[in-house]
Amino acid sequence: MPFVPRIRPRKPSGPLKVIGLTGGIGMGKSTAAAAFARARIPIFDADACVHRLQAPGGLALKPIEATFPGTVVHGALDRAALRAAVLGNREALTKLERILHPMVRDAERRFLACARRAGKPAALLDIPLLFETGGRKLSFSIAVSAPRAVQVHRVGLRGKMSAKDIENVIARQMPDVEKRRRADIVVRTGLSRHETLRQLKRIIGSLRS
Repeated sequence: MPFVPRIRPRKPSGPLKVIGLTGGIGMGKSTAAAAFARARIPIFDADACVHRLQAPGGLALKPIEATFPGTVVHGALDRAALRAAVLGNREALTKLERILHPMVRDAERRFLACARRAGKPAALLDIPLLFETGGRKLSFSIAVSAPRAVQVHRVGLRGKMSAKDIENVIARQMPDVEKRRRADIVVRTGLSRHETLRQLKRIIGSLRS
């Protein structure tokens, strides 16, 4: 019988540093996450996780259909119908969050466990509702922030929402000033991409020291 080497998981060199990243729409969170990705720091993307949960075959589809009849058609989520069901309805939105948030947290815990087993020195949690959902043990948190005019302009360039829709989305989110108050580190993204990356490079460098 040929010899098959036994592969053992890499042992962590120290405790995993868990970084929380948050910021409102158009604040530059994607740019920040990309900088960590280039540094080969594993990233948990909460928005992407929600998208998978709501994709055909996703775990969230059955409870969503049970709670909001008619929002799942032929095994696929009718996003427009779901948006109409929860938009402006706090009670309905809370019901949707009660379906999605526990599933996202389970995925988040599996992600961190995998990062620890792999011996990663750090991992990033990219979570828009980082402070709203709470309950995490973080090494530190980062909030990306830009002036309101810059924020609105960036979202407008995407061409997916009207000016009124943009203002409505911003109004529903935790105010930027509150995110900055709660964060351990604030990355200002309103000056230039170069300056944003300079700030992020300094933070990433501190993880390696």
